[in-house]
Amino acid sequence: MTQNDLLKRFFSGDPRALARLISIVENENSHADSYLNEIYNHMKGAYRIGITGPPGAGKSTIADQLVRQYRDAGKTVGVIAVDPTSPFTGGALLGDRVRMMDSELDPGVFIRSMATRGSLGGLSKTAQDVADVMDAFGKDVIFLETVGVGQSELDIIQTADATVVVLVPESGDSVQAMKAGLMEIGDIFVLNKSDHEGADRAYVEIKSVLQLKPVRDDWRPPVLQTVASEGGGIEELYEKLQEFHLYQKEHHILDRKFQQRIESRIRRYLNEQVLKHYWDAEKEEKFRSGMQEILTRQKSLQQLLKDFIK
Repeated sequence: MTQNDLLKRFFSGDPRALARLISIVENENSHADSYLNEIYNHMKGAYRIGITGPPGAGKSTIADQLVRQYRDAGKTVGVIAVDPTSPFTGGALLGDRVRMMDSELDPGVFIRSMATRGSLGGLSKTAQDVADVMDAFGKDVIFLETVGVGQSELDIIQTADATVVVLVPESGDSVQAMKAGLMEIGDIFVLNKSDHEGADRAYVEIKSVLQLKPVRDDWRPPVLQTVASEGGGIEELYEKLQEFHLYQKEHHILDRKFQQRIESRIRRYLNEQVLKHYWDAEKEEKFRSGMQEILTRQKSLQQLLKDFIK
């Protein structure tokens, strides 16, 4: 299929063309940048919601429930579920159909699982590009669910317009999240499984810590309690997201976010191009040889670095 044929099907609303284009972008195909350039002017400004938090907090369940809320409001939805990378295939370990059973059959919802592929910020490094593809396809709202492995989730700040941090009462997850830096990035905090023992104490802890958190702009991040498996508190969370969306529009924050995303993409592209032109087969061989010298104690790490950085 030619590029023009794929783009024609894509802009006509063919979900198979969407899936194909996402695969091209995710696998960093040599034609990926060409496709991204073609779709850039077709982006409509989909609202991007990041959902992050410790493993087992119920992020997928909350995302699934929120998808229903937005669909009931007549919005089309894209979901990017970022999974741990398989050490054998490099692909996502968990499938989207396992994670979000309730939404997969809705034609107004497109779900894509992606692998982190070594990214430490909680999102695949191509997740932003995939979100751009979904935006250009016409999705009104895009959810980005991070792998949530406890590292600093800085990627999500650059990729999402709103960040929802999901915590649970058990095992001191709220305290661990504070240490992991999640408190620094959240716009809305959700204490899920609030019917479990220790929920009231965890709720107070989270609110207390947030009192010490620097306020970005004039928005004070709220703390909500949910029981997502039963739908409890989801409507309130949806309404709070709507409130935050309106706040961002009124304060021109979305425009600033868009500008930051574009700048980030350009910088990443430039870095990749510089490396591509600098690193050739000769330098790779030199690096391999230098590694052997390091392992046999014939050369130090500093000496090897000086061979490349002069």
